[in-house]
Amino acid sequence: MSQAKKEFELAILDAEELISCYDDLNKAANKGKPPEVLKRATLIMTLTAWETYVEDIAEELIQAKYGMVMGSQLGNIVKGRLAEHLKIFNNPGSKKTKDLFLEFFGFDVTESWVWGNYNTANDARATLNLWLKKRGEAVHRAKTDKQSSHIVKRDELDKCIRFFRELVNATDKRLSEV
Repeated sequence: MSQAKKEFELAILDAEELISCYDDLNKAANKGKPPEVLKRATLIMTLTAWETYVEDIAEELIQAKYGMVMGSQLGNIVKGRLAEHLKIFNNPGSKKTKDLFLEFFGFDVTESWVWGNYNTANDARATLNLWLKKRGEAVHRAKTDKQSSHIVKRDELDKCIRFFRELVNATDKRLSEV
C-alpha cells in the first residue's frame, strides 16, 4: 500500500465524520433538520481526498521512477515539471488523471479502473466526472437550506465515499505493479 493511499484513508475519515454529524443531527428530531452544508462539505472533503491522493501518488512515483537522477539537472527538470503540472491540477477528472500518468509514467492508469459494478473503465471515468461536476456545484452553486433542491442526497454520499475508496484501491493496485 502506498503512502498516498494511507493518507487518503485518513482524509476520507473526515468525510465520514461529517456525514456522521449530519446523521446525528437528523436523529435529534427536536432540533429541526440538519444543515445541508454538512452534506456538501462531505462531498467536498471526499473529492479533496481524491485530489490529494492523485497528487501524492504522482510525487511518490516520481521519486520511485526517477529517484536515481534526483538532484541532477534532469531530476530537477522532472520534479519542476511535475510541480508546475500539479499547480493547475484542480479537479482531477478522468482526462486530467490519464494525461498526468501518460506524460510522467507512460501509461493510462484509468484503464485499470474496473471493479464490482464498474465493468468497464469508461463507467468509472464517467462516474468520476459526474462526482467532480457535483462537487463543483457544491462549491460554486451552493443552495441555501431554505431551498428544496439538494445538491447531494444523503444516500448518494455513501455511494460517493465507497466509489472513491474503490477508485483509490484500483489505482493503487495498478501503480504497485509499475
